[in-house]
Amino acid sequence: MNKKAENSQHYKEELRLLQIELVKLQRHIIQRGDKILILLEGRDGAGKDGSIKRITEHLSPRETRVVALPKPSDREQTEWYFQRYIAHLPAAAEFVLFNRSWYNRAGVERVMGFCTEKQLEEFFQEVGELEGMLMRSGIHLRKFYLDITRKEQKARLAAREDDPLKQWKTSPIDQQAVKHWKDYSKARNEMFARSHGTLCPWTIVRADDKKVARLQIIKEILLRLDYDGKDVELVSPDRNVIFDYDPSYLEKGGIAP
Repeated sequence: MNKKAENSQHYKEELRLLQIELVKLQRHIIQRGDKILILLEGRDGAGKDGSIKRITEHLSPRETRVVALPKPSDREQTEWYFQRYIAHLPAAAEFVLFNRSWYNRAGVERVMGFCTEKQLEEFFQEVGELEGMLMRSGIHLRKFYLDITRKEQKARLAAREDDPLKQWKTSPIDQQAVKHWKDYSKARNEMFARSHGTLCPWTIVRADDKKVARLQIIKEILLRLDYDGKDVELVSPDRNVIFDYDPSYLEKGGIAP
């Protein structure tokens, strides 16, 4: 067996074991009536879709939901910004993943000019309060940011255009993603600075290697949540790949500039 095939086999074996742990976690969530909310953010092409697919692949569809909202309607644009997200929050025994979230305002909307400076400032004033209320209400909230390099993003977006099975992923925003790389970096850095805290920290995932990133996200979720029969050794993440945000990572290049 060559090295590539060996790595692929190891990935499949470890993923299966971690998915078994996810099933054990969900059984615990249902029995206890816990409410789980996972936010996945990151640049276009960072691997959010693939990570969510592996997380939910063997979970109960009745208690698992993936939320990926389209752009707001004319009516929704007149509502309180967070209003359309509230309806999708988890009830007891539910495991909910947001594929992009209210942090769209701090990223795409800001960079592409879809919100005003006043709206952006209101967002930062309110987001910490909102997340605090959610967690105090009993929701277990975790925020992940999938970090990729500019070179990797360009390669992935180009590959989408040539893959007939990924045409649904392409959009005009893709074309702007690489062009506005520095603008997105600036927006991301302010988002971290103004929405990271001890109560609800940002967890950064180095995602240039999609398979490694998927495994580490699953491990982090399993590590942070309580459930019976946890294989602690299996779910120990690699802190060279996944770690809580700290400004020093920006200064030292630990996060893509």
